[in-house]
Amino acid sequence: MCGIVGYIGHREAYPVIIKGLKRLEYRGYDSAGVVLYDETGLKLSKTKGKVSDLEAKAVNEITTTGTIGMGHTRWATHGVPNDVNSHPHFSNSGNLVIVHNGIIENYDPLKKELIKRGYTFKSDTDTEVLVNLIEEIKKQENIKLGKAVQIALNQVVGAYAIVVFDKQNPDEIVAARLGSPLAIGVGEGEFFISSDASPFIEYTPNAVYLEDEEMAIIGLNKDITIRKIKDDSLVDPYIQELQMSLEQIEKGGFDHFMLKEIYEQPNAIKDTFRGRLRVEEGIVKVSGVEDNLQKFLNANRIIIIACGTSWHAGLVAEYIFEEFTRIPVEVEYASEFRYRNPVIRHDDVVIAISQSGETADTLAAIKLAKEQGAFVFGVCNVVGSSISRETHSGAYTHAGPEIGVASTKAFTTQITLLTLMALRIARAKGTMARKDYFTYLQELELVPDLVAEALKSNDNVQAIAAIYKDAPNCLYLGRGYNYPVALEGALKLKEISYIHAEGYPAAEMKHGPIALIDEKMPVVIIAPKQEHYDKIVSNIQEIKARSGKIIAVVTKGDTQVKALADHIIEIPETSDALSPLLATIPLQLLSYHIAVMRNCNVDQPRNLAKSVTVE
Repeated sequence: MCGIVGYIGHREAYPVIIKGLKRLEYRGYDSAGVVLYDETGLKLSKTKGKVSDLEAKAVNEITTTGTIGMGHTRWATHGVPNDVNSHPHFSNSGNLVIVHNGIIENYDPLKKELIKRGYTFKSDTDTEVLVNLIEEIKKQENIKLGKAVQIALNQVVGAYAIVVFDKQNPDEIVAARLGSPLAIGVGEGEFFISSDASPFIEYTPNAVYLEDEEMAIIGLNKDITIRKIKDDSLVDPYIQELQMSLEQIEKGGFDHFMLKEIYEQPNAIKDTFRGRLRVEEGIVKVSGVEDNLQKFLNANRIIIIACGTSWHAGLVAEYIFEEFTRIPVEVEYASEFRYRNPVIRHDDVVIAISQSGETADTLAAIKLAKEQGAFVFGVCNVVGSSISRETHSGAYTHAGPEIGVASTKAFTTQITLLTLMALRIARAKGTMARKDYFTYLQELELVPDLVAEALKSNDNVQAIAAIYKDAPNCLYLGRGYNYPVALEGALKLKEISYIHAEGYPAAEMKHGPIALIDEKMPVVIIAPKQEHYDKIVSNIQEIKARSGKIIAVVTKGDTQVKALADHIIEIPETSDALSPLLATIPLQLLSYHIAVMRNCNVDQPRNLAKSVTVE
């Protein structure tokens, strides 16, 4: 999320920064800003909207001279998208200016302490807190900017990539990272700083990539100095020559945004529970749930409303909420819910799920539920979106921008967040044994690593895709928690490869779909070693008896299904409730590779839009 571009050297900085910000637009953002330094001081322009809006505004607000500057495209986390919350941000004195990607989780106590010391804040951002913390440390300790940044970063909790400039020492820029990428382009008498190499690939092929918990001091006519933030030890800069084309770099080295986003899922899931899951203390804390805990504890029923992939996430949540909390759950298509006269009571809780937060059908269903007195809780990915404003409360998935139209990491992060919610409510209600509760916390913390393990099936999946890329139809089967995953796998194949596919509960196969099975029909079966394992083995035998081609997703080390299936794809073992987070990974990869082999537009499939804002 967000994009950073910085420059210090002999060129005019403004065109370098603006062009670089445009190169980073693929990352997704809601506002943009730029700051420049020349002999007259710092010049700032920022706005909600696109980089083109920034260009139009900057013409009237700043002169575009100056050979030092930095720019930012913001994807909102703390504070809604508007001009004030846009980056860059100044310190109270106006001497320091910062751009920041990431989240400072302990910004609230830091902000309260700074207010006690006389600091004021113009924005709602955690970033403005950070730049004033740096200023306070610099002032109190009477130290240079680099040391003040280092001390400040040892006091904050969260993730960041930052670039900081001090107009009192205008010959250097300080940059640092933890969990958010930052690259430094090394030219002849000039340096570039950016979220990836795309903004400077045309100026220099040489780059230094900061590692986590490293900071760099970048000065005019000096070599880069890199230090460890924790212990101040020096790091030798490793300058590497870029071998990628511009188009590849924009996609992080992946051929398509969809594939990039599939591979981002370990980090995206981790970001979803970052600050919300504390395993050692046995704590799950989702602020929107905490603030309205009695609403959930007193709920007679939970109604989940969503569309498309979010609806499938809601189906997984139905299994999880009912097992964990013992609260009855109904999952509704928002498009159907809004056009009938649903029975909604005052003690109902409605959970609305949407990646974009702008889905028209879901918004209309939310309004209907509110009119009838229900408490409405939103789950979405985009800060400041319509659903986040329209619901009574909610929580963000923090998946980062998802550019590929076929949703991948939004699905897994939605399930992750909904699982956190169910665990918190179950603990408060006393419907889950303490031992089981702690087991789930431990297993959930391991999920990002297990997803990374599941991604290692890519080569195997690609080989399977090559065999079935021309199949006209495909059937997906699953039981229990993985029935919704079968639906989602079929949807992915339809969306991007245009192959007709259907998802079914495995037990329903013999009530109709079995008539379709012959030697030309590939059947994808989700068969991890769990509660329904013996039943699904029987289903596999029924397919095999009719010459169907079986592609089975199984727990690593499985032998029984392996003996029956034509192809197996292994995933790591985990609990039944968390298995959808792993089982969906090879299905995403399968749909992706088949679509590529069919020469389909993977990222922008025909007739589809990322945010469905019409009925």
